Amino acid sequence: MNPARLLLAVICLGLTSAPAASAADALRDVVIVGNSVAGTVTFLDGHTFAGVGTLDVAADKQQRIDEMDPVRRAAYEVIRGQVGDKFVDDAHLTPDGRTLIVSRGNLGDAVAFDVASRQQKWRTQLEGFKADHATLSPDGTKYVISAITAEKAQVLDAATGRVLGSFATGAYPHENMYSPNGQRIYNMSIGNPALPKWMNWAKGAKRVTVVDAQSLQKVRSYDFEFGVRPSVITPDEKTLYLQLSYLNGFAEFDLVAGKITKTVQMPFSEAGRKLKEDEYPQNSAHHGMALNGGADKLCTAGTIDDYTAIVSRPGLTTDAFVHYPVGALPYWSLTSVDGNHCFVTLSNLDAVSVIDYRTGREVARVPVGDFPQRERLGKLPSSTLDSFSAA
Repeated sequence: MNPARLLLAVICLGLTSAPAASAADALRDVVIVGNSVAGTVTFLDGHTFAGVGTLDVAADKQQRIDEMDPVRRAAYEVIRGQVGDKFVDDAHLTPDGRTLIVSRGNLGDAVAFDVASRQQKWRTQLEGFKADHATLSPDGTKYVISAITAEKAQVLDAATGRVLGSFATGAYPHENMYSPNGQRIYNMSIGNPALPKWMNWAKGAKRVTVVDAQSLQKVRSYDFEFGVRPSVITPDEKTLYLQLSYLNGFAEFDLVAGKITKTVQMPFSEAGRKLKEDEYPQNSAHHGMALNGGADKLCTAGTIDDYTAIVSRPGLTTDAFVHYPVGALPYWSLTSVDGNHCFVTLSNLDAVSVIDYRTGREVARVPVGDFPQRERLGKLPSSTLDSFSAA
């Protein structure tokens, strides 16, 4: 074969083989479940909901504890006494599915793992003593994480863990989320949950802080009487649905007018009604909210009441309840990639409940690790996903 034809054959071979290689390692939808006490992350198939693998993200926990100076170790023990062993607070996959970034609760740090090799890529110690909720920028380049006792959210470079900046929040910053268009970051603070309700005045600022996603400069803020728990923002960024400390239900908040327009009281279960408010887990009566793909239904976790409610908007009427055994502790809600199902962690049952938004019925219950706390959506390359089942 002459050189010209040989070159043409090589080019043609490359053109025909490249799509096959790409298809073989296509990204597949997964649900990321952070098992807080176990210090692991479980991956569920995003469509069948079956468990597909688990990654240990706190194998170095004893090393990190041993490295703590006396002040940090004392703080670690105080926090542990308040909330127990919490080694995974939040976890996200970068858009290419190669890197898992984890907020490690009581260890007060953020770590990144190469998922394929299971090796730690970087680790960043946060300011203060505890790491909390986090979010990943839409382009996957920035990791925003609450440094609770420092009363700020820190922004890390997702590739290196380098601290890029931070912004001030209310007391005990909790959830972080990007606006639907990615231009703003919302941070919700809960106030100090270790204090009793009668000392609510001393818990600190319970606030929603909104900053520009690029400059991290404050755009606006909203103050509340009680701590701001899980929340969802409507696609037009005009309405915020939020759960508040001690409220057995949720509120509708007008982001334009800056006021609560409706408070929805949900029914108590028999067990929930017997609890004193200071017995609510970290002040939360209800903890977990999600909005379906059509933005016309909410999925709310009734934490002390052991149920999930599907609620239609804008009327905020309850369509259905899914009830669980007493003490199940439903603790977080997440909408599936197709927008039709809601995942709810049952922290004390070590399981995830899957609910159909349309019927209001539980369609699956999937076992995961010890004390599942938060779920997120992500994608993994097929080869990485398959390596879990082969292990």
